Amino acid sequence: MKTGILTFIIAAAIFSATTACSSKATKGGGTRYKARFEVAGMCSNYTFSVIEGRIDPWQVAATWTNPQTNKTYWKAFGITNPCDFPSNIKEGDVFYFEIVPAKKDQQCAVCMAYYPTPEKKLNIKVVQ
Repeated sequence: MKTGILTFIIAAAIFSATTACSSKATKGGGTRYKARFEVAGMCSNYTFSVIEGRIDPWQVAATWTNPQTNKTYWKAFGITNPCDFPSNIKEGDVFYFEIVPAKKDQQCAVCMAYYPTPEKKLNIKVVQ
């Protein structure tokens, strides 16, 4: 009997610990990061680097070298929502952002010209 209760308590504690994080927290929503707008490539092919905040290393490229300029960036990423990125933020500017879920029916026209960006892309919201 005591073994059964002890097993139940341990199982409940493990379950509670593994589910304590909300889905919002695990997707990055609500966590603020500081970034620098590194490269404003044509057709909204933007490159950014995280300069403050503990971002999941799987979400960004540890290092990325722009093949056009041979310049290397750390914690680099592109964005999946360039039409939501504020036009008043320019290359070299620093800003704060949150990672947000992608909108389902986003109507956004962007030209198709290519400029290299990191493979890792985030859907971000600027939160100055």
